[in-house]
Amino acid sequence: MAALTSRAAAGADLLFLRDERLRFAQALMFLAQRDMAEAVAPMLEEDGLGPAQYRVMQVLAFSPGIPVSRLQDILGVTKQSLGRTLHELEERQYLEIRRGREDRRLRLLFLTTAGQDAEDRLFAVVRQRLMAAYREAGGAAVEGFGRVMRGMLSEHSRSVLVDEGSIDAGRPHGA
Repeated sequence: MAALTSRAAAGADLLFLRDERLRFAQALMFLAQRDMAEAVAPMLEEDGLGPAQYRVMQVLAFSPGIPVSRLQDILGVTKQSLGRTLHELEERQYLEIRRGREDRRLRLLFLTTAGQDAEDRLFAVVRQRLMAAYREAGGAAVEGFGRVMRGMLSEHSRSVLVDEGSIDAGRPHGA
């Protein structure tokens, strides 16, 4: 009887691996992503920006000065698609392209002051939602959430965290 009870207790720790719980987690991630996109959509529309421009601005906010080829790799988009998006941001004066110092063939990407201001306004919406959720969940849950999210990343995506350094292992932006 004791063996049966200990096996049941041990299995209780794994109830989160059941399909119903995993599907629920999938639904939560889908809805959270959709709601975050909806939260920033009015600001994007007001600024005349689309999701592609926003994704570029997000990456450049945590990784200023990356080469175009690295941005293309991080976003997983075609050169043609990225070129169009970069051109639009450059026309709006949100993006500055500089040549590499040592390798003049490199095109390094930076947000301009206007681009940083626009990204900061968009991030303020995300920050507000994350802070509210984090406060409600508490420190242990936030740490667990970070572990789960990192655990879901592919090796390629994990390399973004390590390679870009500024977002390594949950370290605060700019730290």
